[in-house]
Amino acid sequence: MTTALFTHDSAARHVTPDGHPEQVARYGAVIRALADLDLDRRDAPEAQDGEVLRCHPERYLARIRDFEPAEGLRMLDADTHMSPGSFQAALRAVGGACAAVDAVLAGEVANAFVAMRPPGHHAERETAMGFCLFGTVAIAAKRALDLHKLDRVAVLDFDVHHGNGTQDLLWDEPRAFFASSHQMPLYPGSGTMAEQGAHGQVMNVPLPPHSGGAEARAAWDDILRRCRDFAPQLVIISAGFDAHRDDPLAQLNWSDEDFAALTRAICDMASDCAAPVVSCLEGGYDLAALGRSVRAHVKVLMEAAE
Repeated sequence: MTTALFTHDSAARHVTPDGHPEQVARYGAVIRALADLDLDRRDAPEAQDGEVLRCHPERYLARIRDFEPAEGLRMLDADTHMSPGSFQAALRAVGGACAAVDAVLAGEVANAFVAMRPPGHHAERETAMGFCLFGTVAIAAKRALDLHKLDRVAVLDFDVHHGNGTQDLLWDEPRAFFASSHQMPLYPGSGTMAEQGAHGQVMNVPLPPHSGGAEARAAWDDILRRCRDFAPQLVIISAGFDAHRDDPLAQLNWSDEDFAALTRAICDMASDCAAPVVSCLEGGYDLAALGRSVRAHVKVLMEAAE
């Protein structure tokens, strides 16, 4: 069995202002880091409207579609922008995640990494924010539950920022376990331990600024014990690499090896549950650290696929 890489060059056509951390160069850094790996490379398809509507209302989808400029840039909020091409890139990010779910559940590949941008875990039901337009991983989870008729899907988020959008979109979904580790205090300000979901299926583990790999691994030991008890049939990762010590947007001190070790622990838990893994790129804003960390993450996925 192999690891699939879902991507599409539309990710390079979502343009942000000069100096913006969520820049086109992130995509290039990721693709270069994976260039020599033996992956099953597939185009991320463009999601149909119905996929987005699993989590967002039609009026929101129409708003985002209509907001895309014919030229230049438009600002949804202080952090979140659209350019010509942004809408298709966001649809292909969703489509790539959904296609990855289909591929692993069909047994075509053992696991998958979706290297697309813009990221998605901050997008709430009717709010684009934090560089994100659509709730990519939440939509993929809903596809697995509703189309593939799974009973239990876990979404695990190790981005340095709390996945408020994923939490919002899965808050009332008893079939989805959502867990997030994240720096606190930090944008977007959510993710306290008291936020547990409508059915007690949400787990938030805040980490203090300047903490490192030891604290992260202890936190994820707790998360993965809880996740194993949930017995997921599919694991979807919100793979943000901005907890790296070199990242400019936060103050955690993770290393490349911390990301590899965490990925290995997630894959081991998923294997114990006979659950395939789909990983979707979220944050990571130091280009060199992003490339190294993504490569370490994907190499562990490849080892797990053997």
